Parts: sequence; structure tokens; C-alpha cells
Amino acid sequence: QVQLVESGGGLVQAGGSLRLSCAASARTFSSYAMGWFRQAPGKERELVAAITSGGSTNYADSVKGRFTISRDNAKNTVYLQMNSLKPEDTAVYSCAAAWTFNSGRYYPREVEYAYWGQGTQVTVSS
Repeated sequence: QVQLVESGGGLVQAGGSLRLSCAASARTFSSYAMGWFRQAPGKERELVAAITSGGSTNYADSVKGRFTISRDNAKNTVYLQMNSLKPEDTAVYSCAAAWTFNSGRYYPREVEYAYWGQGTQVTVSS
């Protein structure tokens, strides 16, 4: 069982920055692909960014150039640096983990992630 705990959400003005953290309890964190998802009110949850166990990254088109996902395997933590925030980035952000044999595999779908955090609210005011 893997527990994920997010932190770093909050209220920020448009154009500002936040860094989200997701701490994992996994003993072999380096074997997990990680993802950050978000869900805005009235909308479906969507993948924002993902990082393979090998460190390769993928981003939704809406956040490319503004968000950066990274991981620190020594700290069992994945991060989401969010810059140039927009009101439309307002959502609950959740991290998720998918155990994998394949260090280069990217997981774009919710159903591929077995473990989820509780989520953290990000609100961007205009």
C-alpha cells in the first residue's frame, strides 16, 4: 500500500507561482511513475503532468511552458512547480502513483494509477 500526501496548495493571484509537493510512503518510490491530475468544479479530472520512473516528463498542452514536474527519489517526493498561473488553473490537484517495470513508460490515463492522494486546492484569483 502506498500513501500519498500533497501539500503546497493555496490562493494566489494570476501570474503568481506555487509549488505542490507529493510525499509518498512507497519503499521503492523510484519504481513508480507519477502523475499530477486536477479537477475543476463541474469538470472531469484531467492529467496535468506526468513523470516516468526514469524521469521523462509529459504535460497537458494547457500547462506546457508554465508547469514543471520533477521527482526526488531520495526524498520519495514528486513536485509540480506552477508558474504564470491563470484563473483557469483553479482546481483540486491530486498526485497519483503507478508501479511499473518500464522506466520509460508514460501513463496518461486515470485508471492506470492505483494510488491517489487526497488532493490540495489551488485557487487563482484574477
